[in-house]
Amino acid sequence: MSAKAFSVKSVVRPNILTLKPYRCARDDFSEGILLDANENAYGPALNPSSEAAAASSGLDIHRYPDPHQHDLKNLIAQFRGLIGPEHFFLGVGSDEVIDMVFRVFCVPGKDAILITPPTYGMYSVCAQINDVQVHEATLTLDGKFQLNINEIEKQIEAHPNIKIIFLCSPGNPTGSALTHESIRRVLTLPNYKGIVAVDEAYVDFIDASKEGSTSTWVKEYPNLIVMQTMSKSFGLAGVRLGVAITTPDIAFYMNSTKAPYNIASTTSRIAQEAFQPKALEILRNHIVVMTKERTRLLEAFKSISGLGRVLGTNDANFILVEVLNKEGKPCNERAFNIYQDMAKRQGLVVRFRGKEIGCEGCLRITIGTPEENDVVLKRLTEQLSRLL
Repeated sequence: MSAKAFSVKSVVRPNILTLKPYRCARDDFSEGILLDANENAYGPALNPSSEAAAASSGLDIHRYPDPHQHDLKNLIAQFRGLIGPEHFFLGVGSDEVIDMVFRVFCVPGKDAILITPPTYGMYSVCAQINDVQVHEATLTLDGKFQLNINEIEKQIEAHPNIKIIFLCSPGNPTGSALTHESIRRVLTLPNYKGIVAVDEAYVDFIDASKEGSTSTWVKEYPNLIVMQTMSKSFGLAGVRLGVAITTPDIAFYMNSTKAPYNIASTTSRIAQEAFQPKALEILRNHIVVMTKERTRLLEAFKSISGLGRVLGTNDANFILVEVLNKEGKPCNERAFNIYQDMAKRQGLVVRFRGKEIGCEGCLRITIGTPEENDVVLKRLTEQLSRLL
């Protein structure tokens, strides 16, 4: 689809097009004696030491946070190779970002989305919450988990009410980065007039020799939303910050629809610290260590009797591996028993993924510290030898 063929107003929900965003005085004035928002001018009712700690960090926690977060957006823009905050929507984790895409574009009881299983489960959960139909175009089930473009085209033709196509790259639970060529083909499908949302939660773990983020493509494709998070590579799952990178037009509608103060001051402060030079150096060092550990586990799994193929292209901070039965076939029962036994008896929690299409007998194992990964290898070897 060419840029001229796409009109964002034609896919935004009619009630969102006419929405008058909530506005407050803080949208226009943020300094001085602030008596506009009915805040408690005496400050928080906290233990004095807690209040002093907050004050020393420069946080006015008795004030509402910045509704626009321009400073944080500018830092993310610089990191991702974009210019200015107008390309961004920030949410309370990727979950709010995903939900906001539904709320802006999908009319409940009428519109639909397309997902490519096996994929992240929140797309279907949000669809159900928002009363939106879900259609599927399964990834290739050859162990590489790439897009089946022909099947996507068939679904688009059969269901013209599809408003959003969700692509997860690198995928969860697959660990596979989708090829850029295949993503471009989806973005330019001649018979599709909707949104393409590319979920890049794990993008920073892709090897530098491979194709990376599509975030700069938003200047080229007017129907693209790239979703990212601070939870994975940045190690900030607890602050709950998700990011949508898109065109200024789409970002406008997402920001108009959100709650006025959705990003907490503490979240914003910690996130801004994460983009400082020293913090980014630590981030890059952590990624180097994690990718080396990923390679170590991939090699070690080859010699553990009872494990089968490692699926996907291994572009995330986890590994999807098959557990085999005595006949050498992927086995859900055995994989589930190992998952439960390691968690209950040995305090090692991984994820059973065998019920996902194309993932029979699979465990998804996050890359931990070197010491944690040593435990993984030891416990897996013990479990599998016991059940041979």
